Amino acid sequence: MDEALIRSLTPGVLTVLVRRGADFAAAEDAVQDALVEAVRGWPDDPPRDPKGWLVTVAWRRFLDATRADTARRRREDRVEEEPAPGPAPDVDDTLQLYFLCAHPSLTPSSAVALTLRAVGGLTTRQIAQAYLVPEATMAQRISRAKRTVSGVRFDRPGDVATVLRVLYLVFNEGYSGDVDLAAEAIRLTRQLSASVDHPEVAGLLALMLLHHARRAARTAPDGSLVPLAEQDRGRWDTASIAEGVRILQAALARDRLGEFQAQAAIAALHADAPTAGETDWVQIVEWYDELARLTDNPVVRLNRAVAVGEADGPRAGLAALAALDGSLPRYTAVAAYLHERDGDLDTAARLYAEAAHRASGLAERDHLTRQAARLNSRHRRGR
Repeated sequence: MDEALIRSLTPGVLTVLVRRGADFAAAEDAVQDALVEAVRGWPDDPPRDPKGWLVTVAWRRFLDATRADTARRRREDRVEEEPAPGPAPDVDDTLQLYFLCAHPSLTPSSAVALTLRAVGGLTTRQIAQAYLVPEATMAQRISRAKRTVSGVRFDRPGDVATVLRVLYLVFNEGYSGDVDLAAEAIRLTRQLSASVDHPEVAGLLALMLLHHARRAARTAPDGSLVPLAEQDRGRWDTASIAEGVRILQAALARDRLGEFQAQAAIAALHADAPTAGETDWVQIVEWYDELARLTDNPVVRLNRAVAVGEADGPRAGLAALAALDGSLPRYTAVAAYLHERDGDLDTAARLYAEAAHRASGLAERDHLTRQAARLNSRHRRGR
């Protein structure tokens, strides 16, 4: 099975069902049923028109469910709308579907969760990790969102801010998670930037380009993570960096600062440094201060503690860290790094091992385990 193909076709199939009058929750269920059928049958008998096949099967599943509903008589006319066999229209409706999922009847957080699950292809676990909540909590949130939009016609698109939040989370999962969605998020954000004149749309596109430019250097040949300070900057994509900086400068010139522009400014300062030692950490701390003012996000304050540790020394970084909740993701890893910078190798090794135990991803767990082993080995040699 070509999972990338399936993922790329799903939004378009879902859009076709919604346009024909299916409510979103029922349409999403029908598409999932069609995907199950595809997994069973395609390996042995792949269709010539995969999207058309999915549309046909999903629509039939929707009709089957509709006939069993108490409103069967009122909806039976839809049976006549079943398309004749043939290729499905090759139209990219993904971005439109993002807007439709950001429905005014949903809270922004519920709209984001629903879109990530139904359109973005992320699992409930991945979405929960992005929101820093238990998986069961996120499952309930998604279920409530589907119930809220059940029976609602998706003819009132949501706002740009919610769509930006979805695209940002999809990019983050594609950049650092299990599923490669980063390129798709960039493609959709380019589409949005071309159609919407908004500095935060430009800020998000700049942020994506600046982060994605470093992707080739983020992992070693064996798949292990390479920290930013140790990356081969010659492998960074200078064209993407130049484009990202140009887009960011134009957005900042409009003097309507938002969180994505602030994040992009931090990424640009990293990209601008010829070496890790020449990074302008003082400016980065100032941008983190702006970002914390805009968002009051605890993860922002965690990253700020790292920047303070680089700008003003590890003791200052540890003091900033002490004011935060120790249960934050990566808190222990940051503490380990700052203790190592401060020369307390025993504490750092212990904290690296603890952070590895808590890590959610295999690559991050392996990296932290190696850091702990490195310090323990150094400690044994020093005896």
